[in-house]
Formats: sequence, C-alpha cells, structure tokens
Amino acid sequence: MPADFLTTYAWIFWLALVLVFAIVEVATLAFTFLMLAIGSVGALVASLLGAPLWLEATIAAVLSMLLLFLVRPVALRLLNRGPQPALTNVEALLGLSGTVTTDLDGRVGHVKLANGETWTARLSGSSEGRELVDGERVVVTAIEGATAVVAPAERNASE
Repeated sequence: MPADFLTTYAWIFWLALVLVFAIVEVATLAFTFLMLAIGSVGALVASLLGAPLWLEATIAAVLSMLLLFLVRPVALRLLNRGPQPALTNVEALLGLSGTVTTDLDGRVGHVKLANGETWTARLSGSSEGRELVDGERVVVTAIEGATAVVAPAERNASE
C-alpha cells in the first residue's frame, strides 16, 4: 500500500522540489538550482506519464547533471560577455582629475575632484618639493585612508 501511495502522489513531491529549487535560484542567481529545477521538471513529467519512481529519480539526476555540466557553463559565459562593470570606491577615484582648493605646500591641502567631492590631499612622492596653488589642476594617483595622493596634471599645448 505505501508503494502505491508513493507512486500515485510522487508528482506532488517533484512539483514541491521544482518550487523550492526555483525559489533558491532566485535568491542565489547562480544557475545551479535552475538546472536542478529543470531536472525535477523532467521527473515531474515522467511521474505524470505514469513512470515508476526509480525511473523518475534517474531522469531527474541525469537531466540535472547534463544541464549542470553542459548548459550552465555556456549560460554563465554568455551572461558575463558584456562590458566590465563600472568602477566604484577607490578604483573610481584613481586617475580622476581635480582642482587644488587649498594650497598644497608639501604636507596637506585640499582638492575638489571632478566628481564633486572635496578631499584632503598631499603631493605624490615624485612631486615633493613642489608647491601647488589654489586653482591648479591635479590628478589622483593613489588613495591612502582619507587622503588623496595627487600629482600635477600635464598641461595641454593649448593652455
């Protein structure tokens, strides 16, 4: 009697498994649980067609493994083909131009960067001994804590 019950209502188990895998996939977005959900859909279809439980489990396992090892890598590669994501945090500041707002006399001063932020700044090692005055153009070469390390910007021939 229990075997008949399992065979008769196995489709409910497969449907629940598909839903669980789909919910986990939405949370992770890694395509792993999507492939498992599709494998479970194969078992669900087999169950609805009257296949025995051992065949349903085999279909789910084989289909899931094929999808995980053959389809998932291709899908991930296609998804990651686009342009590189925008730089953020410190990486976005490196190479950014700015204007001196408080004279840089060898120790510290202030600069207003092209993104509108005002930073405490100091001259880079290659520019030490030089003084930058208010209004002079600089380029960020590094960020050390809350201090922008800057160097004088190259002047264009039109200036």
